[in-house]
Amino acid sequence: MIDLNLIRQDPPGAEKKFKQRGLKIELKALLKNDAEYRAALQEIEALRAERNQKSPAAAEDPTTRPALKTLKDTLTKKERKLNQLQAELNQQLRNLPNLHFDDVPVGKDETGNKVLREVGERPSITGKPKDYFDIARALNLIDTDKAAEVSGSRFAYLKNEAVLLEFALIQHAFSRLVAEGFTPVIPPMMIRPDIYEGMGRLAGDQKEERYYLDKDNLYLIGSAEHTLGPLHFNDLLLENDLPKRYLGFSSCFRREAGSYGKDTKGILRVHQFDKVEMFSFTTPERSEDEHHFLLSMQERLVGDLKIAYRVVEICTGDIGWTDARQFDIETWFPAQNKYRETHSCSNTTDFQARGINARYRSKHGTQFMHMLNATAYAMSRTPAAIIENYQQPDGSVAIPKILQPYMGNVKTIAKKK
Repeated sequence: MIDLNLIRQDPPGAEKKFKQRGLKIELKALLKNDAEYRAALQEIEALRAERNQKSPAAAEDPTTRPALKTLKDTLTKKERKLNQLQAELNQQLRNLPNLHFDDVPVGKDETGNKVLREVGERPSITGKPKDYFDIARALNLIDTDKAAEVSGSRFAYLKNEAVLLEFALIQHAFSRLVAEGFTPVIPPMMIRPDIYEGMGRLAGDQKEERYYLDKDNLYLIGSAEHTLGPLHFNDLLLENDLPKRYLGFSSCFRREAGSYGKDTKGILRVHQFDKVEMFSFTTPERSEDEHHFLLSMQERLVGDLKIAYRVVEICTGDIGWTDARQFDIETWFPAQNKYRETHSCSNTTDFQARGINARYRSKHGTQFMHMLNATAYAMSRTPAAIIENYQQPDGSVAIPKILQPYMGNVKTIAKKK
């Protein structure tokens, strides 16, 4: 939930930022509700003070009790109206995205994203590079045909060394990041609607992405981030406790709404996949530094695989709903002759913290924490990138050296005789 004070201070500035996101949002109705709410609150506080002043006298003088009862009845009605105004105001705020930082690149869509750097060498492949999916099918690593029979489109069976490769990536991520002070977590894969809404993950068009279990009134999560954040739902930490860094593993469930016709084959866009996710809680003063720290951890993880990548800052028209700033890492796919997004890294400032009441106490008083999230490894796209970048002339796939110990020191995935 957005900080209402930011809108009060500069309504035209907020509307401008929403427009830069490609959203047409007018704040007149919200500001009108806010003014009514504050006026009603001021009146109620005055009535409460009057009630508190008259209550002792009523205990002594029965003749004053009818007037006190009338006052209390009036107060009850006005408090009911105040609660209604507050609910309406909160709903209006939930329909607003976060305000991005002033220096975020302005652009209408992904074409406005800014490449910050390219790192690593693209592989030298003999002949025309093969698509990862063709290689994987030839090596009996991925079966989408049988998955379609069992579950429908955009599902897959991972088989043989593809499974071992996924678990090798998971083990490497946890080994690397736990050593950096991250606390390992396996979070719930279902979440209550009110908590999901508080995390800002049911607003805008995001609700179309979610799988909802009507009988249980629960959603399946789209990322470990979605239930890592609520680890500190309604918590009040001390400033010295921060930053708190977590590393979560979960399966993720997404409808892929709006992706009709995109990546229909293979495992780049599927309804179910696994992911290792970093999550951090920190102070407002440190959140930008923490964001760059998380990005540096991502670059180390991709660099460990010796795959070429680039770091991209996401523009206003492509940035996530909850994000004040977002970086993506895109890794090189030789057969597609382009970089594809495999990692995202977001600073949501206090946007999610307000929604789940995640606070900390400092010498300046109680404040909302800043919350950040970053992909470690997404298990659909990272294995695909490895298969495509490490393909060999004989149709086999070499295993990145750093992952070999987790796979029994197997160096190559070859076709079985």
